[in-house]
Amino acid sequence: MTAKDLLQTHQLKRTSCREGLLNAFLASKEALSESDLRDQVAGSYDRTTFYRSFKTLLDAGVIHKIVVDNTLVKYALTTPLTRQHEHVHFFCTCCHTIQCLHSPMTFNLELPMGFHREDVEILIKGTCPTCC
Repeated sequence: MTAKDLLQTHQLKRTSCREGLLNAFLASKEALSESDLRDQVAGSYDRTTFYRSFKTLLDAGVIHKIVVDNTLVKYALTTPLTRQHEHVHFFCTCCHTIQCLHSPMTFNLELPMGFHREDVEILIKGTCPTCC
């Protein structure tokens, strides 16, 4: 799928900044931080355009947020599997990369009475195949 296809699928206007951001995600096999994206595409766009485009992609669900801790947040493309928001992320403690694990997983979490689940975020920390 191309950046153009992703924008059409989410019924978003095609702009060069949005395409640039999506091309950065499409070229990467791992999740990217805002600073990674700025380094790759922001030089071509002013700060306001960059953040407005970034926020539009996030709000539309084209990309999703992955919170490792209060100092590390990364983003990845949303796929049909990750769209369900119940998938696993893997954080490598050596190289600090984050990957969405795309194999289907089942979550059978029973909450106490009166609790209602809205979302499930699971982060596995360990060592990736490159660092092992």
